Amino acid sequence: MNETPEALLRLRDKIDDVDQQLLKLLAERLQLVAEVGEVKSEHGLPIYVPSREAAMLAKRRQEAEALGVPADLIEDILRRAMRESYSSEKDTGFKTVNPAAGPIVVVGGNGQLGRLFVQMFELSGYEVKVLGSKDWDNASQILQGASVVMVTVPIAKTVGIIEQLEALPDDCILCDLTSTKTEPLKAMLAAHSGPVVGLHPMFGPDISSFAKQVIVVCDGRNTEKYQWLLDQFALWGAKLKQASAESHDEAMRLVQAMRHFSSFVYGLHLKSEDADIEQLLAFSSPIYRLELAMVGRLFAQDPALYADIILSSPDALTMFRRYIERFAEAVTCLENHDREGFIRQFSDVADWFGQYAQQFMGESKQMLLVAHDRRHID
Repeated sequence: MNETPEALLRLRDKIDDVDQQLLKLLAERLQLVAEVGEVKSEHGLPIYVPSREAAMLAKRRQEAEALGVPADLIEDILRRAMRESYSSEKDTGFKTVNPAAGPIVVVGGNGQLGRLFVQMFELSGYEVKVLGSKDWDNASQILQGASVVMVTVPIAKTVGIIEQLEALPDDCILCDLTSTKTEPLKAMLAAHSGPVVGLHPMFGPDISSFAKQVIVVCDGRNTEKYQWLLDQFALWGAKLKQASAESHDEAMRLVQAMRHFSSFVYGLHLKSEDADIEQLLAFSSPIYRLELAMVGRLFAQDPALYADIILSSPDALTMFRRYIERFAEAVTCLENHDREGFIRQFSDVADWFGQYAQQFMGESKQMLLVAHDRRHID
């Protein structure tokens, strides 16, 4: 083995010194972020302000280019630092949007998603009660005086649980966190005469911060009376997306049911083929590694949850059959060695995607770079 040149060792030592300076600067930045969090909490300011983030990144990119530093490099570093910042800012708590609110009751608050919302409400200064599966004998007492009753239980149980809710305070907000909205919303409107809103957090319970996370909001009744609850979500950093229950469920058939079902079938196929995952990883391009990771991620989670998501839509099965038909048509095209037909269909789909194709190309490029950077090859 060749001996490492002395000049290279000296340069490495200098790089180590610079890295240590970077660590100290990052530690200082995190301390400043903690102080920012305290000020935001005191004044009731949202954890995430898109305009501030965009302006700051644009300025840093300009400054980086003036110094001969790639603009994408500083943006990557700052975005990662900001993600950590958003996560740490919540540790200081949040201002209480509605100090006069009574207890917030989270039905199913012992589950993973329920516990997340329990934590966030407690960080915001509210009294929170949990109504779990073993607490129904005391349900009336737990629900007494509630300002919000939030239902967060498995999809298959949601409507039944809503129908069991009795003696709700007239002015309390009844809401749910289910990934389907039409039937739960109907059930809530029938069970309660006061404010009703359907909510769908487009994230799992493992998030570190609500910053930039989407919550779909489906109006039920008395918007003005539940607005403070939405304002509280916004203060946490969430982005609120208004939609009708019907349009939400139609989108979820593609966003959730179709995507999860496709991943399930692909995983089932890999298992049936007895594929060597180690070999697949060794031979994979960054994009295939990312795709394989997304499939594998599905099978690291609760199968009952995904069975409920896939089966919850009465129209999903019809869509799956249409997908199978199109898959079969594509296979027939290949069987016929119809290269021109394949290219024609490919071009038709590309035209349908339009400008989004290039947008997705850029976004996926960034994700692939991150995935590749984290890859370790012996």
